[in-house]
Amino acid sequence: MSTTICQVMGFIVSSLGVGGCIVSTVMDMWSTQDLYDNPVTAVFQYQGLWRSCVRQSSGFTECRPYFTILGLPAMFQAVRALMIVGIVLGILGLLVCIFALKCIRIGNMEDTAKANMTLTSGIMFIIAGLCAITGVSVFANMLVTNFWMSTANMYQGMQNVQNRYTFGSALFVGWVAGGLALVGGILMCLACRGLMPEESRYKAVSYNASGRNISYRTGPYKVGSGYEPETKTRKGAGYEEPTRSEDGRRSYPSKYDYV
Repeated sequence: MSTTICQVMGFIVSSLGVGGCIVSTVMDMWSTQDLYDNPVTAVFQYQGLWRSCVRQSSGFTECRPYFTILGLPAMFQAVRALMIVGIVLGILGLLVCIFALKCIRIGNMEDTAKANMTLTSGIMFIIAGLCAITGVSVFANMLVTNFWMSTANMYQGMQNVQNRYTFGSALFVGWVAGGLALVGGILMCLACRGLMPEESRYKAVSYNASGRNISYRTGPYKVGSGYEPETKTRKGAGYEEPTRSEDGRRSYPSKYDYV
């Protein structure tokens, strides 16, 4: 029962994690404009992985996608790739996990096959969670670096200083989603141990005769123990050796010949 609960909980938690990764990837608020020095502004800017948006004080919002790929920073493209890989692995893991659930029977699928599928889906969820956490952390590191560079330029009195950007809500959604996918993958790997059938303690061992087959020929034989006395021919009084006839036959004297 505990194995089934662990497997179902892993499936639910991993599903939430994969769904959170998808939501985080499509969100536009990966970085938002810092309003610390200018709380009252007519324009509010925020950016995502696929487009940048501007929201005016009147409520009108205009978004513009990134039309170029080569003009984007390499780290930005790496974050895109990590999030996409995490989503793909998470979806594949969900498909495998559905067929691996112990409460679902498909044909004559054995417990060993379900255990292997559960382990496979768990590894996929763990990798998907790590990809999401890594991608969000790389983007957050980029924001921190640009933030302090913009702050240093502002204190130096440089003109035409660009707006500073801080963490958006999509980053926190990505961190939580990656952690859920990671925890769900660990639960699936733990459930795999309970699905494996127990091996028997005693294993049958077959022995094969080495060498060529030896054929034995049976026949009358006598086995001696080695303690029998040697048979000796005793000749005493009244003993006569048999005589041979002309045809070679032996003739023994009868008892009447001794009278």
